[in-house]
Amino acid sequence: MAPQRPIGYWLKLLDQLINEQFDGILEEHGVTRRQWQVMNLLSGGPASRSELDEALAPFTTGTEPDSLDEQLAELVDSGWVLRSDDKFTLTEHGRTSFSRLGEVVGRTRDTLARGVSAEEYAQTLDVLERMARNLGWSDPATT
Repeated sequence: MAPQRPIGYWLKLLDQLINEQFDGILEEHGVTRRQWQVMNLLSGGPASRSELDEALAPFTTGTEPDSLDEQLAELVDSGWVLRSDDKFTLTEHGRTSFSRLGEVVGRTRDTLARGVSAEEYAQTLDVLERMARNLGWSDPATT
């Protein structure tokens, strides 16, 4: 019987698989993962460049081929995002596109959680958050 793999193995593997799955699906629709994340943040309301940087920090590895500025410029050029003063906002066209992409992303998330009950999923998130806190993480939203 093979030894049980450690949590780090599963976290890294799952992160890699999630990234590959979402990158491929979003690319089919002409959007990068980072652009999807920006649109998702802006769906909650306007945000400044620094607010976007802060919210996206946990997802950036420093090895992304395109900067956030380039991603935002493409979203503005596509008519999905409007820049006004120091804030970015989804346009009506952007909201429609975000809604359609949301359906695709939702199906992918459903695939990810297939066979996992809502209770198990919530417990997993709770355990992972506690582990992160044990290692010194604190939620910037509550500090």
